[in-house]
Amino acid sequence: MAIRVPTRQLFIGGEWREPILKKRIPIINPATEQIDDVAGCFEYYADLAEGLDAKQKAPVSLPMETFKSYVLKEPLGVVALITPWNYPLLMGAWKVAPALAAGCTAILKPSELASVTCLELADVCREVGLPPGVLNILTGFGTEAGAPLASHPHVDKVAFTGSSATGSKIMASAAQMIKPVSMELGGKSPIIVFEDVDLDKAAEWTLFGCFWTNGQICSATSRLLVHVSVILSVLNTYQMTSQPVLYSSCFGLIFHDLKSRVELIFLWGYISVSGGQYEKVLEFIATAKSEGATILSGGDRPQHLTTGFFVEPTIITDVTTSMQIWREEVFGPVLCVKTFGTEDEAIELANDTHYGLGAAVISNDLERCDRVTKAFRAGVVWINCSQPCFCQAPWGGIKRSGFGRELGEWGLENYLSVKQVTQYITDEPWGWYQSPAKL
Repeated sequence: MAIRVPTRQLFIGGEWREPILKKRIPIINPATEQIDDVAGCFEYYADLAEGLDAKQKAPVSLPMETFKSYVLKEPLGVVALITPWNYPLLMGAWKVAPALAAGCTAILKPSELASVTCLELADVCREVGLPPGVLNILTGFGTEAGAPLASHPHVDKVAFTGSSATGSKIMASAAQMIKPVSMELGGKSPIIVFEDVDLDKAAEWTLFGCFWTNGQICSATSRLLVHVSVILSVLNTYQMTSQPVLYSSCFGLIFHDLKSRVELIFLWGYISVSGGQYEKVLEFIATAKSEGATILSGGDRPQHLTTGFFVEPTIITDVTTSMQIWREEVFGPVLCVKTFGTEDEAIELANDTHYGLGAAVISNDLERCDRVTKAFRAGVVWINCSQPCFCQAPWGGIKRSGFGRELGEWGLENYLSVKQVTQYITDEPWGWYQSPAKL
């Protein structure tokens, strides 16, 4: 289905209106980028699948010449893949592609808030000739559809992406069957900005790291740590740069005249996936204010948008480490800011979290970047950038951000079982006892 981007009208308040723009605004289209990433993910794992046979019977070096040993890698079997509402198609691809490449059959359970693209994926698989039953899409609520998969005796593994709270429940259920799980959970990722950087570049990466896709991404670098000597300059630059830009997102699809087209809408502000998520984000902001933090910019609904689940990009200062906004994942366009004086203090603050998915450092001193990278307690580290993700590189976290890795060869290993095969290769008796015939 072709998607046409309207250039003259916006869908606001239930009707098409002329946009009120005083200057040309850059438009970023993550929805289109996501489709490219989905295709790239399947192509990458198709290549890895073709190389699996060549790696079978990989020899194992043994200390005894009377034995030889090798390893077989076999599909785990039936795997349950439970995915979130952000990046609904891409998160499905991250799991479906390696699972099928490994030879597993898969049950994909997408979020009830974003299931349509995964159903479209099923149609694509049918069109290209994937045998019936190899990929199955199960829609529904978590309690009705996801939970039974975790406890089902014929499901051999569960791979889950979502909140830490739900991940804990899935682990508990799977544990009853001693079933392997891999978890890609929440995050509260830090980004450290040292005093030696170009502020414009730092602003771009910091705001991109938190506000990209509306902050609705588990790896969002939503805790900004800035050297105390440049905090005023940084806040001035960030406040000016963070004024709302036109963002499309994979959640910003408004269906208009379904029989003929789908309009991809660009709106002034950041959109939440649901009313519940919208209220949650605003509640986080209100709690931060009540606890003594300062709302430097944003923090509310854009004034000209009277309907829809829109939140302004928000920067919060005067934050303490005990505040909810510093410790808990918001999953919205909210950046909280804190200062540091020394490198050691920055590292201590960055690691002061239950999560450990992503972390970023921005500095012109590459030796310092290397030290900080090693000190971060996180599964993914970015140097002088934030959020780049490639299907060739491993993705995953530590602590309450989960365990196991997706993407790269590590993602394929998620769905393979390793079987050791050892053979006795001599005709000589083993000799652990004397034959009765020779007594």
